Amino acid sequence: MVRYGELSTKGKNRKDFIKQLGRNVRAVLHPFPTLEVKAQRDRLHVALHDENDKQVIAALQGVFGIENFYPSVQIDKDMDVIKKTVLQMAQEQYTPGATFKINTRRQDKSFEYDTNQINNILGDHVLSNIDGISVDVKHPDISIRVEIRMNGAFISSEIIHGAGGLPVGTGGRATMMLSGGIDSPVATYLAMKRGVKIDMIHFYSPPYTSEQALNKAKQLTSVLAKYSGNIQFIQVPFTEVQETIKEKVPEGYLMTIQRRMMLRIAAKITQNRHCSGVFTGEALGQVASQTLESMQAINDVTTMPVLRPLVSMDKEDIIKISKDINTFDLSILPFEDCCTIFTPPAPKTRPSLEKSRKFEGYIDVEGLMKRAIDGIQITDIKAGQEFMNQDQDVFAELL
Repeated sequence: MVRYGELSTKGKNRKDFIKQLGRNVRAVLHPFPTLEVKAQRDRLHVALHDENDKQVIAALQGVFGIENFYPSVQIDKDMDVIKKTVLQMAQEQYTPGATFKINTRRQDKSFEYDTNQINNILGDHVLSNIDGISVDVKHPDISIRVEIRMNGAFISSEIIHGAGGLPVGTGGRATMMLSGGIDSPVATYLAMKRGVKIDMIHFYSPPYTSEQALNKAKQLTSVLAKYSGNIQFIQVPFTEVQETIKEKVPEGYLMTIQRRMMLRIAAKITQNRHCSGVFTGEALGQVASQTLESMQAINDVTTMPVLRPLVSMDKEDIIKISKDINTFDLSILPFEDCCTIFTPPAPKTRPSLEKSRKFEGYIDVEGLMKRAIDGIQITDIKAGQEFMNQDQDVFAELL
């Protein structure tokens, strides 16, 4: 039994939020085809049959829009059956001197007893049948939740916290410029937590970047897909662009012009896919291309919203989140992405906007963009997909 989080505060469009959450839960639970998911106005139910409940619980914990959920037993709305089930649940958890509480919610107002009566009847039954147990309504060792609903009584004694946030897909669609580092996967996670459906854009530059680096980016996407069910991964060939910039642009501006081209291409792909913004993993002052002056020079190429969830975060805070969401170990694998090749020894930290425009004029912007976009490949990546199995021993050694 799933309780909604922030979406429960929504007004007229609450129904749409709940429908989207239902779709996301079904997508995340795709490995369990016999599960039944029913998204109702005040609760979402996942009916288990023979499935592994621990695996289902782990999957649900990653779905944005869920505040918490209760592994529950559904029984008939018969007080004798409810008393028997509650007692059995209390006995299974009881240790000498333990305290308990009965917490009842009654959706079905036609049920013969009201909430206080149910609490008293069940509490008395537990006290009469378990020696040494006592009531503590504030800090109980055992808390048994009883929900009397239209379709039965639901009994639970465990609460599991969810991911919170809003269901992915309710906050619109955007793209993420995904590198292979620590920051962009964390930015993706934070964007999805606000309900944004993300398509990944990854620039790769063979032979300067390896197949391993590309698979690493796909594996990071697979880890993040558990929060939305699936993610479209768009790989953009970037070799010609980088080689041309290296040949024709002054060294100090290589990084700035390269980033401008990345954002131009990303914005065009975003527009073509009817998305509304581009997310990045930039944090202010972290590297040369992430000063305010650099951001101004790079943003100059598009009117598309460029969103930076990490902009004011400390690196240690970003690393902590990356460890919590299980992307850190992948992110630190030493495979170069296209952001790290052709890096000049002294990139401009405060590039001039006028010079950036001037030096970009040295290259065929439109032609390079068209050929890069014509060469994109799109992969639909689901949660749990493996892209690095063939190098398992190598990766284990590196970790």
